[in-house]
Amino acid sequence: MFYHFLYPLKSYISGFNLFQYITFRASMAAITALLISFIVGPIILRLLQKHQIGEVIRENGPKTHMSKKGTPTMGGIIILISVIVPVLLWANLKNIYIILILLATLWMGAIGFLDDYLKVVKKMKKGLIARYKLIGQITLGLIIGSCLYFSPEFESVKGLISVPFLKNFEISLGLFYIPFVIFVITAASNAVNLTDGLDGLAAGLMGIAALTLAVIAYITGRVDFSRYLNTLYLPGSGELTVYCMAFAGGILGFLWYNSKPAQVFMGDTGSLGMGSALGTLAVLLKKEILFALLGGIFVVEALSVLIQVGYFRYTKRKTGTGKRIFLMAPLHHHFEMKGWDESKIVIRFWIIGILLAILSLSSFKIL
Repeated sequence: MFYHFLYPLKSYISGFNLFQYITFRASMAAITALLISFIVGPIILRLLQKHQIGEVIRENGPKTHMSKKGTPTMGGIIILISVIVPVLLWANLKNIYIILILLATLWMGAIGFLDDYLKVVKKMKKGLIARYKLIGQITLGLIIGSCLYFSPEFESVKGLISVPFLKNFEISLGLFYIPFVIFVITAASNAVNLTDGLDGLAAGLMGIAALTLAVIAYITGRVDFSRYLNTLYLPGSGELTVYCMAFAGGILGFLWYNSKPAQVFMGDTGSLGMGSALGTLAVLLKKEILFALLGGIFVVEALSVLIQVGYFRYTKRKTGTGKRIFLMAPLHHHFEMKGWDESKIVIRFWIIGILLAILSLSSFKIL
């Protein structure tokens, strides 16, 4: 909004020329997101407490989590507002990348909100039926994938995915690119949702990923930087830097309330919405494979659940008694059951997340 209203006035007031720079608008988006989270956070917290919208703790979960029963949830609303408003204020809203990432954020944010509402307000134990959530994720992936494949703006790169650590090396998937996009967005959304089980864990990891993707978006959107670092140049994708920095700022503000002991949980409103946003960012920047490295913790958390469930069903079918590989899944609960302090698990997972982020950035200009 500011970009569209104020940048055209640069001929009259030279200071408005600042609005052409992505770095300036991205920085302001991060600051704005942080301030908004500090303003709307207490308001939303009071509303959630007033209406007794509290977390329901599963009985078979870690016993240490029983003290968290009743903690306000649906705090993802804070993140969504803190991210979307700054993007509307500071980004170029005519940019196709911004349009698509806002669609992904709002789409899955709404589905996550509905799931939380049914679970917490309507007291439906399972919330939104899993297949309906899956339909929503698949539909979003189909829309994003079809747009990237059939839209003339992406004609030169349609169906391409970049291979990390190899300079200017892309693979063309053809029409299989669309189901691949569906898989990436659905997997990212569900993986972040599974990781959201400890105070600050998913939020911190998402913040690390968002900052890393901001750097990648800036590089990808500049012909000089992308050429120097031997990576795919995507005209207009630099605008995603504004979104990524708003994302990082909003998450940082949310951590003010979500760090241990958490005053609020993000719920599916935040984990599904922002998880799908991360997956969509990876798709838009052609860094789908690299995202598996950058979001390595999310990947491992999701795999731990798949392995646990698969092995339990296999052994039950073979022996009549289901066996488990982990003490509890997702993986962070396994370490809780081993006696690790919650804060230690979170900090150690963050450290691994930072190492994976550094390794992801180091993948440019290697071979």
